[in-house]
Amino acid sequence: MPQIAQIAETYASQIFWLLLTFGFVFFVIGLGMVPKIEATVGARDAKIAGDLETAKAAFARADEIEADYRKHDADARAAAQARIAEAKAQAARDTEAKVKATDALVAEKIAAAEAEIRAASTSAMAEIEHVAADAARDMVAKISGLSASPEAARQAVKAALVHG
Repeated sequence: MPQIAQIAETYASQIFWLLLTFGFVFFVIGLGMVPKIEATVGARDAKIAGDLETAKAAFARADEIEADYRKHDADARAAAQARIAEAKAQAARDTEAKVKATDALVAEKIAAAEAEIRAASTSAMAEIEHVAADAARDMVAKISGLSASPEAARQAVKAALVHG
């Protein structure tokens, strides 16, 4: 069988070229390209790790800044609340002082008005007594025909007003 006799020659040549091709691929790719790819992958991993560390540091700094902001915000709110409370208290004191001053002024005016009323009442009573005394004298003169003295008429009117 001639086909079997050719197997050693054919396969030997194919095995030779196969080993030569694999050797070439191994040396070119394995020793030439793989280290470059590994270096690129290593550099990429290092860059990613560095970026992650930078991001963690940025997050930590952001947290610090946020905590500082919250503290300042709380301090500002507390100061504002204190100022508001102080302003309310001052407004209450001012209002109370104005009310007291107004009350004093109103009390003064009321006292003056009451004094005026008493004076007017006294004056009116004196005028009523005078008119009543004159009317009593005139009535006594018309009814009895006697003439009463102005002083006696005034005394009679006073007695009538006091006793009702």
